[in-house]
Amino acid sequence: ITDKDVRGKWSVFFFYPADFTFVCPTELGDVADHYQELQDADVEVYSVSTDTHFVHKAWHEASDTIKKVQFPMLGDPKGELTRAFGVMDEESGLAFRGSFVVDPDGIIRAYEVHSDGIGRSADELVRKVKAAQYVAANDGEVCPANWQPGKETLKPGLDLVGKI
Repeated sequence: ITDKDVRGKWSVFFFYPADFTFVCPTELGDVADHYQELQDADVEVYSVSTDTHFVHKAWHEASDTIKKVQFPMLGDPKGELTRAFGVMDEESGLAFRGSFVVDPDGIIRAYEVHSDGIGRSADELVRKVKAAQYVAANDGEVCPANWQPGKETLKPGLDLVGKI
């Protein structure tokens, strides 16, 4: 994948430690269940681990959960992309669990990084994507905690000081 592939559209980079493991398939399965919703929001998802594309293919064929994955599974065996996003665990040579929402200009608008034993929620990932898209499209507005599309946003200003 190159900058040209992602410029001009919203993207999610979803880093995970390794194929054929335990928490990783639950996360990827969760994202797969939400993939159509992300596609409907004009977002492409790229899952990334330091495994090779050969290992990804074998896992995709072996696991019923991973068979649901329709988004690109990127192999990063040299760790170049993983390091570029700052989620390489140099001691193990594996990626930390990192999720990045990238806007059409290539700017990271939201991210989270978890330690190995803590899985992520695709519901929250989708919420972050939609909030980032809303803020980008609505200058001066911000999305409060737990905001969902259609809910009230805020317009920061002196009139709100001390009233929230």
